[in-house]
Parts: sequence; C-alpha cells; structure tokens
Amino acid sequence: MGEGFHEKLKRLIHEYIVLSYQITKKYPGDERYSLTSQDRRASLSVMLNYVEGHGRIKLAVKQNFYETAFGSLKESIYCKFLACELEYIQRNEYEKVFALKEEISAMLYATIRGIEKDRGEQNS
Repeated sequence: MGEGFHEKLKRLIHEYIVLSYQITKKYPGDERYSLTSQDRRASLSVMLNYVEGHGRIKLAVKQNFYETAFGSLKESIYCKFLACELEYIQRNEYEKVFALKEEISAMLYATIRGIEKDRGEQNS
C-alpha cells in the first residue's frame, strides 16, 4: 500500500527538520544562542505541534495545533532567509529548504482547511 497523506506529511516535516539541523550547523558560533537556537526550535516545533494535533480528538484543538505548526514553519523559513541574507548559507541551500517548506505548507494548509470545513458542517 502507498504512503498516506499523514505519513507523507510527517516524512516531509522530518526531512525539513534534518535539513534545518544541517543548515544551522553552518551558522557562526556567535549565533548559537540566537538564530541557531531559534531556527532549530521553530523547525522542531512544526513536527511536535503536528503530531500532537494529529493525536487530538476535538477538531478545534486539532486545528489549533496544526495552525501553530503552520506558524512555526513560517518562522523557521524566515530564519533561513535571514541566514542567507547574512551569507551564513548559500542561496541554493535556502532554495532547497524553501521548496520543501512550500510542499509542507500546502499540505498543512489543506489539513487546516479540511478541519474548518468539517467544523462548519458540525455547526450547521
């Protein structure tokens, strides 16, 4: 059987986290407690909030965790954009992680919109 939506999204988020850790190793030492830490925290937060939301029963709670994951993804990609602007990483490295972010973002957005639709049907 093929990979389901949830499994694919988890795999992509995991790839994003691994890539984020590889990228942040290139940040200068004086960024250890600022940009490096913030980028890693935000990247990891995507998965932690996604899996916590996936494990919840109430749709409103699920949606909240998924929206937090979505926000953390945006936060993390900005850290990488800044790192690219500061020339800590190469443009092609940023473009690679940005493309992965776009795929994850689209899937999270679809998940959130699906819950909104389901919640709307429950309230009618």
